[in-house]
Amino acid sequence: MRKIIDTHIHLDRYKDREISEIVSEVDALVSVSMNLESCKRNLSLAKIHPSIRPAFGWHPEQEIPSDDQLAQLFSWIHTKKDETVAIGEIGLPYYLRKKNKLVQSYAQYIEVLESFIKLAVQLDKPVVLHAVYDDAHIVCDLLEKHTVKNAHFHWFKGEKKLLERLKTNRYHISVTPDLLYEEEIQEIVQGFPLDLMMVETDGPWSFKGPFVGKQTRPRMLHSTIGEISQIKEMELDDVYKLIYINSNDFYIVK
Repeated sequence: MRKIIDTHIHLDRYKDREISEIVSEVDALVSVSMNLESCKRNLSLAKIHPSIRPAFGWHPEQEIPSDDQLAQLFSWIHTKKDETVAIGEIGLPYYLRKKNKLVQSYAQYIEVLESFIKLAVQLDKPVVLHAVYDDAHIVCDLLEKHTVKNAHFHWFKGEKKLLERLKTNRYHISVTPDLLYEEEIQEIVQGFPLDLMMVETDGPWSFKGPFVGKQTRPRMLHSTIGEISQIKEMELDDVYKLIYINSNDFYIVK
């Protein structure tokens, strides 16, 4: 089987009995975190399975924790800085805002995001970003402000103008199995450089199309890479190799 890395999965949300099999499907996985409890769970899984690379952060599609809770999370990340490959998942709550379910003001979410970006700079870590459409412009402003070079926009969605900004800054994006049936994502892949592209499942998030009713697993990424090969009109082996190199170099998962 060709080498592959799942660059964005919530492995801590799977059942214990499923994780060993999931891990066996790829060469490495970047398991992102939702909060402090999630960070601790991902770290414990990484100690059991060396191919798991944990990322520590706070997912934006939820209520902002208190100042004390944030301070506790930041303190814990500092103590575990050598055991994480990135700060993430972090970003802005596009979907909460779309559903009019924000508890705090958007300015507060931006403030929290900037504090995590500063932490990443301080610890010299890449950032894993939940930022789509207009939110991605705000995030780019912050990344440029703090001179962040290694940024990964997971499951990216956005207009061509925004794609150009990401390309100019040499930020990475990752593509999920929805590439097989979402025209919007197919157009993004068509116009984005392959040397800035990675693949992910965002599991256990479920997919449609040929994946309806199936548990999201890293093995689905072989179909994703096959679709990239067709869109880019490149040899399949070459696409596998370059995406693996991109992922390995970004997260240093050797």
